[in-house]
Amino acid sequence: MPRYLLQASYTAEGLKGLAKDTASGRKAAVTRAVESVGGKVEAFYFAFGADDVIVICDFPDNVTAAALALAVGSSSAAKSRTTPLLTVEEVDKALKKTVSYKAPGR
Repeated sequence: MPRYLLQASYTAEGLKGLAKDTASGRKAAVTRAVESVGGKVEAFYFAFGADDVIVICDFPDNVTAAALALAVGSSSAAKSRTTPLLTVEEVDKALKKTVSYKAPGR
């Protein structure tokens, strides 16, 4: 299954919900949400700085990853970013592909 990096920042409303649900409660809720669409959580971390939550998970496809991102975004409790992750082997395969591309101004 394709792997994704999910990064989220809580809104003020989301931080109040985190305090009420606890960190372990939020991890359980995110895990349930990911599993409800056929995904699997590989890692879940809280952080400080630009992001409050970092999750690495597998989803069946991009549409499924987008469905979760839309659900999170529509909650207004967090802002999130979803990044598809590539394995070393996938990048090696990409490097072997021939692409006809002309850089701007060249």
